[in-house]
Amino acid sequence: MQSFDVVIAGGGMVGLAVACGLQGSGLRVAVLEKAAEPCYDASAAPSIRVSALNAASERLLQKLDVWNDILARRASPYHGMEVWDRDSFGAISFDDEHQGMTHLGHIVENPAIHSSLWQRASRCGDVTLMAPVQLQQVAFGENEAFITLQDGSMFTVRLLIAADGANSWLRNKVDIPLTFWDYGHHALVANIRTDLPHDAVARQVFHGDGILAFLPMQDPHLSSIVWSLSPQEASRLETMPAALFNQQLAVAFDMRLGLCHLESERKSFPLMARYARNFAAHRLALVGDAAHTINPLAGQGVNLGFMDAAVLTGEIRCLHQAGKDIGQHLYLRRYERSRKHSAALMLASMQGFRELFAGAHPAKKLLRDVGLTLADRLPGIKPVMLRQAMGLHDMPDWLR
Repeated sequence: MQSFDVVIAGGGMVGLAVACGLQGSGLRVAVLEKAAEPCYDASAAPSIRVSALNAASERLLQKLDVWNDILARRASPYHGMEVWDRDSFGAISFDDEHQGMTHLGHIVENPAIHSSLWQRASRCGDVTLMAPVQLQQVAFGENEAFITLQDGSMFTVRLLIAADGANSWLRNKVDIPLTFWDYGHHALVANIRTDLPHDAVARQVFHGDGILAFLPMQDPHLSSIVWSLSPQEASRLETMPAALFNQQLAVAFDMRLGLCHLESERKSFPLMARYARNFAAHRLALVGDAAHTINPLAGQGVNLGFMDAAVLTGEIRCLHQAGKDIGQHLYLRRYERSRKHSAALMLASMQGFRELFAGAHPAKKLLRDVGLTLADRLPGIKPVMLRQAMGLHDMPDWLR
């Protein structure tokens, strides 16, 4: 029976970030992933699943020694953001130059991040990658947890980390309650070529029945879109002829980038918010989507997960250096308190934002238009909003 100090269930982006973050700590780490090793093909068309990485995530990925690899894989810096309310006067814009920054963030294809982290983890002497494997059973003892895989392999471990996604097998297995609500919308994603260049500006437009975001990719005329709509409308747009879809998309985006041309498949998925009642238990910690999921329109989901990874690896390293039991819930509660607070704040602000921008009631429309305009024009507000969006307030000390 093999023995590890830390076993991470889930070899996605956040789970691998934890594994890479523990390299050199003196702890033996294993990653269990049910899918095959991820691959990134630079010659293939860009993926329709992308992330908007903020400054805090960039800092973490630099520390993990994967950032240069990610930059070489079609990562696209964006230098501005524009948000407006359709058919109205409410608008706000940001640009890096006025804020004294080189860029506001990067749009990166998820497979590029995932495969870079996997390759880095495979070079870590303290990390054992196992894929494809599947958990079958887990039991928690006083001093260790016992894991059985479907192939019969058995392990003992001091700390088990659930990084196995929104429908986490581990979270469900230990009966951690989940608070969740359906946003009542589906997100339609696709890659779109536009007649006008995007100028490395991320754009988002609100209208009564949805939200449409254009995220600038490396090609100056290519954007990744995330369109939040009712399930019926998302289904209709997903299956309609491409020419008609292009026309309706350009109109919905106020023709900001001219005519639109579909360059990929279209996919839609339901939008759900989830929040685990506990982010830690005896010999268990939850990270990423296993702990929380938020509306993807803000592009903050993976950033929130990466900060879970940063805080947890920092806590584990400190506990190990102090000679303490890394799996004791008493010691993991510091991580839990910190990340529950950050996730709750993000979920609440996303929900409030969504409520404010939903519907076309005249009073609500006036309130949000005045709010956007004041935020755009009053001094001192934009730097605070940008600092929040860039995650600079949320970083653990070891990243600063």
